[in-house]
Amino acid sequence: MDVTFLGGPRAQRGLGVVAPFDFALDRELWRWTPDDVSLHLTRTPYVPVEVSLDLARRVSEHETLGDAVRTLIAVAPETVAYACTSGSFVGGLAGERAMCEAMTRAGATPAVTTSGALIEALTELGARRVALVTPYTESVTRSLEEYVAEAGGTVTGRAFMGLTRHIWKVPYREVVEMAHRAVRAPATADVLFISCTNLPTYDVIPQLEAELRIPVISANQVTMWAALRRLGTRAVGPYQALLDASARVWPPGLPDTRVPRELPVPQEPPVLPDEEQQEGWT
Repeated sequence: MDVTFLGGPRAQRGLGVVAPFDFALDRELWRWTPDDVSLHLTRTPYVPVEVSLDLARRVSEHETLGDAVRTLIAVAPETVAYACTSGSFVGGLAGERAMCEAMTRAGATPAVTTSGALIEALTELGARRVALVTPYTESVTRSLEEYVAEAGGTVTGRAFMGLTRHIWKVPYREVVEMAHRAVRAPATADVLFISCTNLPTYDVIPQLEAELRIPVISANQVTMWAALRRLGTRAVGPYQALLDASARVWPPGLPDTRVPRELPVPQEPPVLPDEEQQEGWT
């Protein structure tokens, strides 16, 4: 069949994404992407280091970032996003800014990171009181709390899973349970942030916003929202308050309809051999 009369293919705009070596949610990023934008993903090299803050520092080293950005330059993305929460908050606000500068020197203009996008999203929503859900261990979660506090926010509650691998396999049910643990009472938080770009969240955001009656933002969502804004376009996400200002208004005076639930305290996973402890930390 002759299709030359169609005049295609349709022109595409490029968005580069640098992800950690264990990132498994490429498809979720695409769900926030409009039809006229193509994602160009690359990954940092594998690092055989135990899942920890040390690993977060290693995969966010400036040399590593520069090498990753240069692999994308040939396809000329209009901006590049570093899609990793812990890797971009581990150095605090100054460390996050330095990462963007390193990416820019390597050719990414402009550049954005997940943790930088988080602060932009909190500003957009006018939110200072932040509840946190993370799949991390306590030490990595504490580092995120410190980052939020340094940016002027107050952490009102947190729930962490203590995972060190296979985070992309966590079902939505567990994410919802942890969200209710982090936001135990109404009007205690302005926003809920679900951290980790390896934790699936796309479909659960509208449900949680309806149940908690506050904006719910996630690592992949804020990354795509901020990166696409730099392209002058919008992320695709129906019924998500960050992406749609009309979804940020909840009727006043509604009773708290959430069902109280007693959730089990998440158990720390068993300690694995060193060579198996490098997955799912993002």
